[in-house]
Amino acid sequence: MSGKLKTGKSARTWTPATLSEFDGVRFLHLDSIWVQGAMRIRKPQALELEYVQRMMAWMLWRDSAELRQGHAVQLGLGAAAITRFCHKVLRMRTSAVEINPTVISACRAWFHLPEDDARLTVYNEDAARWVTEPERLQTVQVLNVDLYDHDAASPVLDDEAFYAHCRGLLADGGLMTVNLFGRDASFARSAARIAKVFGSNQVWSLAPTKEGNTIVVAARGVQVPEREELERRAATIESQYDLPARKWLRLVRPLPLSIINQLVAEPQT
Repeated sequence: MSGKLKTGKSARTWTPATLSEFDGVRFLHLDSIWVQGAMRIRKPQALELEYVQRMMAWMLWRDSAELRQGHAVQLGLGAAAITRFCHKVLRMRTSAVEINPTVISACRAWFHLPEDDARLTVYNEDAARWVTEPERLQTVQVLNVDLYDHDAASPVLDDEAFYAHCRGLLADGGLMTVNLFGRDASFARSAARIAKVFGSNQVWSLAPTKEGNTIVVAARGVQVPEREELERRAATIESQYDLPARKWLRLVRPLPLSIINQLVAEPQT
């Protein structure tokens, strides 16, 4: 399987992936000024972008002894930062799903994405279809969702049905992180959809980055640890993986009351 893509779609014209470099950092673009991902050239396994670091906040909800266990999936490859981190640093079984083949080729040529191996599979498929496959039900411990088009305006998959399939992928105790725009009017709508599927007591968000990215964390049947335990985990993550986990802990919050009220007010379907 090495060197081949798992494909499940017909040929079409794709927005080509391009790159730029500045101050030791390589950036991925899709025919626009918007950054789709980044990698510090001398530290390819490090997570360069702040919002991508925060996509790893799921680590706070997992016991440190189980942190490296299970199957991690990324929907949307970007510059392969999370895929590299889960595969090379955490050494988890890792899968990535990316619809645009030029992104996969760019990641392998320019962003240190390794060829497939016993722990890594890159699927050149539509995430909307991939998440519906029955054989994938409850096979994933960690799911990272970062699905934007070349305009980076809003998530390309963002309805209740999609989030229900995402929850279906997760095994009991599984965790999902989603990149949303917290200062955009669409945030409340997206967060409400996630909460309706997962339950409002299983959904949290981090404060927005200065660029406006807001990471939502959703869980399937997770018991929230006591604060002392979360602080211990954060310290372990910082010391072992050089990620600002104690800062994440300060930024994590339950969903805003306005979103909870929106859920209550919506008619049940």
